[in-house]
Amino acid sequence: MALNARLDHRNPFVFDTHELGRRPGALQRLPRTVDAPKDFGVQGVIGVPEGAPVELELRLESVMEGVLVTGTAGAQAKGDCVRCLEPLELALEAEFQEMFSYPDADERGRVIAEPDTDAEDDEDRLFIEDGLFDLEPVLRDAVVLALPMQPVCQDDCPGLCSECGARLADDPDHHHDAVDIRWAALQGLAGTMKDGEKDEMSGGAPRSARADEKQEK
Repeated sequence: MALNARLDHRNPFVFDTHELGRRPGALQRLPRTVDAPKDFGVQGVIGVPEGAPVELELRLESVMEGVLVTGTAGAQAKGDCVRCLEPLELALEAEFQEMFSYPDADERGRVIAEPDTDAEDDEDRLFIEDGLFDLEPVLRDAVVLALPMQPVCQDDCPGLCSECGARLADDPDHHHDAVDIRWAALQGLAGTMKDGEKDEMSGGAPRSARADEKQEK
């Protein structure tokens, strides 16, 4: 990728590598707690709430071409169970490793006089600017990969009743009496018919017709 826009050292996701210098083999360990940024996770599914603490443990190692950053991020993620829709919370631990290159060095660590920031080889590279690097894009990718795409409150969550939407975990014996769909329409029709209509369908004559019959006899 192209060189970063000017970085602000006050940004909690920006780290300083000046202490390492450019001495291959130099090592620095950095613990830091930062506030989760907006949309930190899988949007609409699960993620770390904005402003929630994220515990970082970083290992910065100076190499020929830049600084190799290895670390973990720990936080509490929140979302909804995809089966029963109940809120859930889970402990998140994301691991990551990324190389931040010196802008004046090629992939083999050799110094180049005028770095070509538009070269195709640089599109996927992250760079150090004035001794600083921004960890946020790397951290976002690591968190998304560590989170479940279909979170559940428990592995055996039975979900919701398909007929009434009741949460089955609250009532394991929940059920509905089965109705044969072949008779359901006839039952509904029978409930709306008048007595006379029922007699006609059963083969009987209406009451008035039976009375006339008796008088003729």
